[in-house]
Amino acid sequence: MEEAAAAAAGEGKAGHGRNGHAEGPAAEERRGGGARLRGCRGFLRRNALVLLTVSGVVAGVALGAAVRSAALSPAQVSYLAFPGELLLRMLRMVILPLVICSLVSGAASLDTRSLGRLGGIAVAYFLGTTLLASGLAVALGFIIRPGAGASALNTQLGLPGALPKSKETVDSFLDLIRNLFPANLVAAAFETYATDYQLLLRNTTSGNITWEKVPVGTDIRGMNILGLVLFALVLGVALKKLGPEGEDLIRFFNSFNEATMVLVTWIMWYVPIGIMFLVGSKIVEMEDIVLLVTSLGKYIFASILGHVIHGGIILPLIYFAATRQNPYRFLLGLITPFATAFATCSSSATLPSMIKCIEENNGVDKRISRFILPIGATVNMDGAAIFQCMAAVFIAQLNNVDLNPGQIFTILVTATASSVGAAGVPAGGVLTIAIILEAIGLPTNDLSLILAVDWIVDRTTTVVNVEGDALGAGILNYLNEKDKKEREQELKEVTVEAVANSKSEAETSPLVTHKNPVSNTSSTADPDSKESVL
Repeated sequence: MEEAAAAAAGEGKAGHGRNGHAEGPAAEERRGGGARLRGCRGFLRRNALVLLTVSGVVAGVALGAAVRSAALSPAQVSYLAFPGELLLRMLRMVILPLVICSLVSGAASLDTRSLGRLGGIAVAYFLGTTLLASGLAVALGFIIRPGAGASALNTQLGLPGALPKSKETVDSFLDLIRNLFPANLVAAAFETYATDYQLLLRNTTSGNITWEKVPVGTDIRGMNILGLVLFALVLGVALKKLGPEGEDLIRFFNSFNEATMVLVTWIMWYVPIGIMFLVGSKIVEMEDIVLLVTSLGKYIFASILGHVIHGGIILPLIYFAATRQNPYRFLLGLITPFATAFATCSSSATLPSMIKCIEENNGVDKRISRFILPIGATVNMDGAAIFQCMAAVFIAQLNNVDLNPGQIFTILVTATASSVGAAGVPAGGVLTIAIILEAIGLPTNDLSLILAVDWIVDRTTTVVNVEGDALGAGILNYLNEKDKKEREQELKEVTVEAVANSKSEAETSPLVTHKNPVSNTSSTADPDSKESVL
């Protein structure tokens, strides 16, 4: 009876094993399919904004190509661009509170030693990469020779002769220093100091009449971001020095900053729609793209090639040399700000999305990102330096002028310095090209050619500008984390040494309380021995 029951149990187990063997692959396949589905949903949820932004760019190109054949009037084109204009206005709305609050809280959260060290590294990085970008542009200009044989392009393209007013090189640098110290902080939010000129009639002793150009200070429309950045940095350091008295104001700026980032998060979901209409309206506005590209194709190619080499090879190599980490994985988390930069052509308008993505996707410390990115958006213009140097070499070749080594050195230095003061707005770098041309003695009449293709080149220019800022923040974050680990290691070593020496100190120090049982027993046995109580 027991043997029969055991045999039946064995057959049941065998049958159960056979059924399990038959049902196992199907169950595993169902579990694997569910896991893949959950993984796909998670990927889409994490990267929804990136996918929507890239789709917005593609949809904008398709929209512009479809509507272009409808021959819209200028008023209708402005209506088409209205959703994109709303995006630009929203992004510019948060620039002022974001820059002020992030810099004040960032400077106040860093100690003086770290602030000086990180600031020095940031300045060296910005100057070094801008000089490399300028040298690359000049080298490519001499190799490709975009202006060779491109004479009488103004007449061929029918471009207007209206040009921005050029300033003396000395006055441009003096304006840069003046704007660092705004006379009115409220006015600095919407006005910038700029030198203009008046012609005064002078009578000489010999009776000849001469005209003298006299510099006159004026205020032009545009945020004085340099002055606001310097004031916010100094205010943050001052609040740090105050100690407990400044903590309330530091908490206020921190809360203001976090609230601004919440607004940025909401605005970012409108970015795909705004980008689609920005790109579409710009394509509709183009008049004769074929003639423009065939006439200035070598200049466009040389400029974009410089941006690709600098942004795709040189900057990632610098990041890899400093951190020994994959730079392209770091850049993969910043697709949304890059698409925003491509569509808006504005480093300042890209700043909110850059801060959000670099903190959430790449894990950069908030103190580092909110300290260095606003400064980088103001003073680090690698793409603008390439654009300006290439334009200077192009205009020199257009006028059959052979640049000597002194003029080349002047281009490099002037482009590096003037890119600091370049406005982070569309076509902001065109105005600084006049400074370079004046410095090397070239005419500014051909600047209208640069303006004609600026809407094309300015997009890659802005992408390289914000990429340099982001990689600089990544390098500083790595160095800060490394320094923090080294200090923690030193502290552990000091603690271990102190524990190791505690025995000898206990034997010799009269301020040590002995509480081990042995000492208590001996002290009770020997009334003459006393405990020293601290």
